[in-house]
Amino acid sequence: MDLYKKPKNIAIIVLVVLLAMILIQNTQVITLKFLFWEISMSKIVFIPSTLAIGAIIGFVVTKLFSRKKS
Repeated sequence: MDLYKKPKNIAIIVLVVLLAMILIQNTQVITLKFLFWEISMSKIVFIPSTLAIGAIIGFVVTKLFSRKKS
């Protein structure tokens, strides 16, 4: 297969497998406290949601700063 010959594809596969292993091992419920709010959720939901929020914030900040320089 041509899929496994490219280093980028191999890196993506390794990262996905590592993320899956981390998620499977962290299923306990955590309580998040922020100001007056308390949210209880499983770590299996919390980890991907924080990754997604961080990626969105990084994308938005990058777009904002790249527009100012051009």
